[in-house]
Amino acid sequence: MKKTREDAALNDVGPAIRKMRLASKEKISQQDLAGRLAARGIWLDRSAISRIENQERGILDYELIAIANCLKVSPTDLLPKS
Repeated sequence: MKKTREDAALNDVGPAIRKMRLASKEKISQQDLAGRLAARGIWLDRSAISRIENQERGILDYELIAIANCLKVSPTDLLPKS
């Protein structure tokens, strides 16, 4: 994915992913989330998860669904509220 502006956020779900990850009962680390995703065949390392949460990396639909499943939330829970 090509970045078009330095100050533009590359996704809208990053902050919600961080919030849900830290709000879970067991406080899932980025490394733990990467491991859970790997078990599902999604290869995102801790750095990629950090960049997603900081809105510095875009996220594909199947990645969003897998992250939501790992966090035990609905993908729509990660979407911004209008």
